[in-house]
Amino acid sequence: MNRILNYTISDADAGMIVLDFLRKQGFSRHILTAMKADKEALSVNDQKVGGRTILCAGDHFRVRLLETVSPDGIIPASMDIPVLYEDEDILVVNKPADMPVHPSIGNYTNTLANGIAAYLEAKGEICPFRCINRLDRDTSGALILAKNALSAAVLSVQMRNRQIRRTYLAVVQGITHKSGTITAPISRVTDSVIERHVDFQNGESAVTHYQCLETKNNLSLLEIHLETGRTHQIRVHMGYIGHPLPADYLYNPVYDTFKRQPLHSLQLEFRHPITGQEMCLMAPVPEDISKVF
Repeated sequence: MNRILNYTISDADAGMIVLDFLRKQGFSRHILTAMKADKEALSVNDQKVGGRTILCAGDHFRVRLLETVSPDGIIPASMDIPVLYEDEDILVVNKPADMPVHPSIGNYTNTLANGIAAYLEAKGEICPFRCINRLDRDTSGALILAKNALSAAVLSVQMRNRQIRRTYLAVVQGITHKSGTITAPISRVTDSVIERHVDFQNGESAVTHYQCLETKNNLSLLEIHLETGRTHQIRVHMGYIGHPLPADYLYNPVYDTFKRQPLHSLQLEFRHPITGQEMCLMAPVPEDISKVF
């Protein structure tokens, strides 16, 4: 999606060249390279400028960011995906359970990407599917999508630097401690494409913090915060300490209470990629968890 960005140069940024100012705003090398083809991309006080132009206090600096990535052939498919927040730069949705995020073999039109493509198409907005925090098929809750290359670049840096605070709700088997921290590296199981396990020799560092909110019928409702974002981290870590999630088809296929793993991305806290505003967005607790507790 094309985006026009307008900046007023402050005293603190006066004397910077255009390229350095753009890098400060989060423009990646890839974005800056793509912008070279657009001769109208940069202007100061309505005059076209180049990357070496020196900016002065009070200058009106306009940047045109054209979409240079194709929409990647995802088939639009209308579906009910609740929107938690939306503006020109980001879209935050409440992903339903039993919905893959990306198309794959056997899942061509039933994914979040298909639903978002249809949602944006109906609004006349065309952009690639840029997912910032990914969720497993059976995990519900808050998920951030970037609507342009700059917001994607800035949010990806925030994710890499652990500046996006993610709060999950999970139901696990057994009665846990009131709180705890699990520090156990995770790696892919040999000869498996998707399965992960704790591996202290070859695994990547993984840290999970949890707090028990309530217990009932030998189940514990946990609030979980991740320091890292390894694949299946919560599912693997909770199983490692003897409290697996029920109805987890891969690690604990016990379906007496739930039909899917009861894991929900409850809240996301992050800085808006363009305005810098602190954001806190929450996805309502799904019925299958709330009715048990």
